[in-house]
Amino acid sequence: MPSVPMEMRRPARRGFLRGAALLLALAAPASVARAQGTREDYARAERFLGPNAQELVIDDAVQPHWFGPNRFWYRNRSADGYEFLVVDATTGIRRPAFDQTRLAAALSVAADTAYDPHTLPFREIRFVNGDSAVRFSVGATRAWTCSVVRYTCTGPDTLPVENVTEVPSPDGRWVAFTRQDNLWVREAATGREIQLTNDAEPDDGYAKPTGCCAQVTVQVRHIPQRPVLVWSPDSKYIATYKMDERHVRRMYLLETKSPAFVLHSYPYALPGDSVVPTYDTYVFDVAARHGVKVDRPSQQAVNTTCCWLTTQDSVVKDVKWDPTSEHLFMTYGYRGYHQLDLLDVDPATGHARTVLTEKSKTFVETNLASGGVPDWRPLSHGRQVIWFSERDGWAHLYLYDARTGALEHRITEGDWTVGDVLRVDETGGWVYFTARGREAGRDPYFRFLYRIHLDGTGMQLLTPENADHDVSLAPSGAEFLDSYSRLDATPVTVVRRMDGTLVHEVQRADASRLFALGWKYPTPIVVKARDGVTDLYGVLYRPANFDSTKRYPIVDYIYPGPQTGPIGDRTFDSGLRNSNAAMAQLGFFIVEIDAMGTPFRSKAFHDTYYGNMHDNGIPDLVTGIKQLAVRYPQIDLDRVGIYGHSGGGFSSTDAMLTYPDFFKVAVSRAGNHDNRSYDYTWGEKYQGLLVKTSDSTDNYDSQANQNFAANLKGKLLIMYGTMDDNVSPVNSLLLINALIKANKNFDLLVLPNRNHGFGNEPYVLRRTWDYFVQNLLGVTPPLGIALHVPSGP
Repeated sequence: MPSVPMEMRRPARRGFLRGAALLLALAAPASVARAQGTREDYARAERFLGPNAQELVIDDAVQPHWFGPNRFWYRNRSADGYEFLVVDATTGIRRPAFDQTRLAAALSVAADTAYDPHTLPFREIRFVNGDSAVRFSVGATRAWTCSVVRYTCTGPDTLPVENVTEVPSPDGRWVAFTRQDNLWVREAATGREIQLTNDAEPDDGYAKPTGCCAQVTVQVRHIPQRPVLVWSPDSKYIATYKMDERHVRRMYLLETKSPAFVLHSYPYALPGDSVVPTYDTYVFDVAARHGVKVDRPSQQAVNTTCCWLTTQDSVVKDVKWDPTSEHLFMTYGYRGYHQLDLLDVDPATGHARTVLTEKSKTFVETNLASGGVPDWRPLSHGRQVIWFSERDGWAHLYLYDARTGALEHRITEGDWTVGDVLRVDETGGWVYFTARGREAGRDPYFRFLYRIHLDGTGMQLLTPENADHDVSLAPSGAEFLDSYSRLDATPVTVVRRMDGTLVHEVQRADASRLFALGWKYPTPIVVKARDGVTDLYGVLYRPANFDSTKRYPIVDYIYPGPQTGPIGDRTFDSGLRNSNAAMAQLGFFIVEIDAMGTPFRSKAFHDTYYGNMHDNGIPDLVTGIKQLAVRYPQIDLDRVGIYGHSGGGFSSTDAMLTYPDFFKVAVSRAGNHDNRSYDYTWGEKYQGLLVKTSDSTDNYDSQANQNFAANLKGKLLIMYGTMDDNVSPVNSLLLINALIKANKNFDLLVLPNRNHGFGNEPYVLRRTWDYFVQNLLGVTPPLGIALHVPSGP
């Protein structure tokens, strides 16, 4: 999908301030006063780039890695550096995972390299040998095992810390893997291998991670991939699919190499194509070495939550076992996204029975979150199923009789949205889930954890603080970790029992070092939408050294969705990890608004521009910025800019061409400027099936930016990567060709061999800043600036 740039998510290396000092050393001549000031602005902005700013926060929000029923480890930023800690969720007791000084000494001896205990050369660990040792990787291929009892290290070896190319069975007896796209298993105790299939062909294989949007990237970078399959709870069966892309349209990319290009091709269907990827679902009885195909016609590959058929970890989203392994449930979708069937499959025979059918005039979804796991769950030996639906205009849960398909009753209701179903406790009769918008007077995008009885009674709020709650449940189901914060409040991490009672406060973030350098909280904002009635929520970053007597340009950071908005979660870290706080240091107001057409509100809100992606929520941005200019008269409406990446690249150009007298400058990166040239699952879901209206026109014409190229008045910088296997470069080239035909001036940055995710590169960030500094501030950017964005631990 056109991805939301996960800007600056990786924590930074200590000592980054040396980079800022180097920038200041590149001083401009004293005679150029404003250029000197701009150079200092860039140094300050660099300091507040995501990883650099995050480096200054001590005891930040906890990202847990559970091991065992109720323990987790996490990597924490302390005043001295990084530390690995272990927490017992039952007691809330926190302790060091190991003695870092002794482990650094042992690793230094074994590797013949000096390591600092506060900057150990790894970010992930795995407890092994009964938790008496940890295993980790140093670099791409060197894996070490260190005893945390004797403090000796062995290695390096080339075995991965965790082999993602294999999937162990729940009982640990078997390991499933693929070889030349056929499915195999290996007996863990003996190493004996069993081949379960032998009919795979190129582009027609089993358990193969496939589809948009990184096929070439995976090939070129040799990225290991997890087989797409799911074991039954009793370890008897494997459910997977066989994906057929043999006759799908091919797309092409040119890799820049000396002495000549290298051509790459990959299957990639577009809206309206008669041939798209199809797949059949299979169930294999491992012991019997026998598989059956689910008795339904080959299914056209469509997603039920954005985007594609698996999670980011290559876990199948739309296939789930009941707890007894007697029933396999799966969804069966159709192009156009207007209908989704839930099937109950007999794993022994492959016989499938339709349990229920969900329909929508726009599109059916099973979770509103991009990448979310579908919010339906089989229960009670396959006798009941929890189902997710927006049929009443809001995202809610319903309980069905899985044997008859009859609705028993709804579980949740109200003008708010269910988020993620995290656990179903059938013994206690509870469903645990996150939700947004239920708590009056609070930001409707804040996530809270709730539980409710399966009969729809006794709903309880488990995370009461007025904040956005990022929760993680212990495997035991007895406790959960809750890190809560806001864009304007630092994180607090606590352990709670499943009834919400507090066990222990794990840690409370300290951002005093960040604030001491002049960082300020962004300002949450509320404006009215285009209809003058609907509240829209956003965030405003003010210029550095704000002077109420001056006027400043404003830049909108846009991501139109429809699968998410520009802001994402409302946590403190969300405001740190993007580049907007940094960019504001250069003298801009920066605004982000979740416009109509984005999720997590009502179904009608989400459907605002279904079938008209040319809208992109831009009318809401225009009216919202005008309202902000009344509230903050320092905003100069004659100097409005806009930028974005991917879907934001598409919509920022759209804004320039549709509202050329309002938006004066845009930076558009990796844009899907014509969704006829983008993945069919995207356009057909949000624009609808492609329909010819004449020999030369269709219902996608209105969303294609190149058709409006003649409207360009302001300054436009287009960026794309030549190896973008998500949004093909053809999208940008169609726009460029139209601008040339219209005799329009524009600027262009082509990034050789970059795939879709180039938005965080220091050079790209600097060029983005330069463009707005020159064309909105009216100042020539200083030469020689090289931003330093740490990438390691």
